[in-house]
Amino acid sequence: MAFCNEKNTDTAADRCDGTGESHAHAETVKSVKAEMPDEDVLADVAELFKVFGDSTRTKILAALSVSECCVACISAVLNMSVSAVSHQLRILRSSKLVKTRREGKEIYYSLDDGHVGRIYATALEHVKEL
Repeated sequence: MAFCNEKNTDTAADRCDGTGESHAHAETVKSVKAEMPDEDVLADVAELFKVFGDSTRTKILAALSVSECCVACISAVLNMSVSAVSHQLRILRSSKLVKTRREGKEIYYSLDDGHVGRIYATALEHVKEL
């Protein structure tokens, strides 16, 4: 992996002035551009982080990272109304962060897959480091 600050010289020609591919780190710019996801994928990633950006939804994900729960249990844990929790669960489901399982009349919610748990755990670990 190349880094933009690899060259450490004092000549003006070697300084990174950010003028594009003609600057001293043209190879770094070229390799980074080649590895960048396309705009649609980056927009989807931004939307995913918007969903994670709501504290109520993050609390629901935190609860579901511990255990599968029904709406009533999540409501009790978060001290929120069933209606408010249901609204947020719909958003989490439509974003494919949460899935459901029916048992009789009861619907149980859980994290959709291991990726969701890892994203949440990584974010939690990062915040605890600060």
